[in-house]
Amino acid sequence: MGSFSIWHWLIVLLIVVLVFGTKKLRNIGSDVGGAVKNFKDAMKEESSKPKLDEPEPGHTVEGEVTQKTKQ
Repeated sequence: MGSFSIWHWLIVLLIVVLVFGTKKLRNIGSDVGGAVKNFKDAMKEESSKPKLDEPEPGHTVEGEVTQKTKQ
């Protein structure tokens, strides 16, 4: 009950290709690749945005108190 050899993996790959076909596997691969690329782009975009919760140093934040609660 050890690890699989290269021949086991080749047989599994052959069965997967026979079941799904190369065209469907190619489409699945491109869909997954596109999703990963979009995720990476969104993470880069998110990290480059300034955070709205934290004002920049040296700037005054003005606002109006509309409701006051005691804590």
